[in-house]
Amino acid sequence: MTDASLANWQPRPLPGDAPLVGRHVRVEPLVDETRFADLEAGFRGHDQLWDYLAYGPFDGAESFHRYAAATYLGGDPRFHALIPAETGKAAGVAALMRLDPVHGVAEIGHICLGPALQKTRASTEAFALLFGRVFDELGYRRLEWKCDSGNAPSRRAAARYGFHDEGLFRQHMVVKGRNRDTAWFSITDREWPNVKAGFERWLADENFDGEGRQIRSLEACRAG
Repeated sequence: MTDASLANWQPRPLPGDAPLVGRHVRVEPLVDETRFADLEAGFRGHDQLWDYLAYGPFDGAESFHRYAAATYLGGDPRFHALIPAETGKAAGVAALMRLDPVHGVAEIGHICLGPALQKTRASTEAFALLFGRVFDELGYRRLEWKCDSGNAPSRRAAARYGFHDEGLFRQHMVVKGRNRDTAWFSITDREWPNVKAGFERWLADENFDGEGRQIRSLEACRAG
C-alpha cells in the first residue's frame, strides 16, 4: 500500500475459527482437545523438534496434554493444527501470534512439524493457506517470522517461503538457560502477490514428476 492509500485505513479483524482446506492439507484452528492425541503421537520420540522452542520435550502424553490445554486453545497465539489430507491426522502446529489489528501486523510462530509433514507438499500448502488468511482474508499489511539465529532450518524455511531478512536482534531472549539472538524476517502486502503466485506454481501438479519430486524449487517458481 502507498502512504496515500492509508488515509482510509481501518483496523483489521482477528483470525476466526474457520478451517482452511487445500488439496493436500487441512489447517484447523484449535478450539478444543480433539487433535491433541494425534499431535502427541506425531511428535513422540522426536525430541529434536523442541530444540529451539521455549518448551518441550515432554515426558509423556499426560505432560503434553497439560501443556497443550494451557497453551494451544487461546486467542493469541492462535494455534492451528496441520492435518495432511493423506492421513487425516494432525501432524504439526503453527500459530498466528502477536496479532496487531490496529496496524495490520501478525507473526507466524510456534511452528512444530512432525516427521509426517516435513518436506511435503502438505506442509508448504499449509503455510500458503495461513499466509493467505493473513493477507487475503484479513487484509493485514505485514507478516513476520522470527527464530533463534542458530536455527538454520528455520532460517532456510523463511527464505524459501519468501520472507525478507530484516536482521538480527542480539541478546533478545533467554531460552532454556541460553542466550537467543533472534533473526527477524517479513513479508509485506506489496510482496504477497508474487509470493502467492510462487506457491501456486510450485503446488501445481505439473511441477512434480511421476515419483512426486519437485521439478522447480519454490524460489524458482517465485522468480517466474
